[in-house]
Amino acid sequence: MTSKRKNGIRMALAGATVAGLTMIALPSPAQAATGYVRCNKGDICFFSGYDGGGKMCAWTGNDTDWQKGAEKCSWSKSTKVKSVYNRGYSGGKDTVVYYKKAGQKKQDRGGCTTPGKKGNFQAAKYLRSHKWVTSC
Repeated sequence: MTSKRKNGIRMALAGATVAGLTMIALPSPAQAATGYVRCNKGDICFFSGYDGGGKMCAWTGNDTDWQKGAEKCSWSKSTKVKSVYNRGYSGGKDTVVYYKKAGQKKQDRGGCTTPGKKGNFQAAKYLRSHKWVTSC
């Protein structure tokens, strides 16, 4: 083998090694947050999956109709809510009552979650509105 050919092989190997290292050194794209951690401080969050999984809808204020309000929750019309996280601020109206229908009528009440509480519903439910209140 000639020295010219040996140098060419060495350079090719060196280039392949540098390329391999470059590929290893590149950071992978950031993964989107999953679970309850997606719920921002100050929000009430409802999820289509258990343990904060699936799709999420979040609000800082009241909403009388999740389908027509300022913040729409499109998936809630055809998908039951399976989990909730009240990440609202403590004090005043910090508890959230949620309703099975639009309009927040007492007879349509679907449940209530106090500040800082998160969890799965024993039975998934269709929900359509909610309201911040002082207590359950």
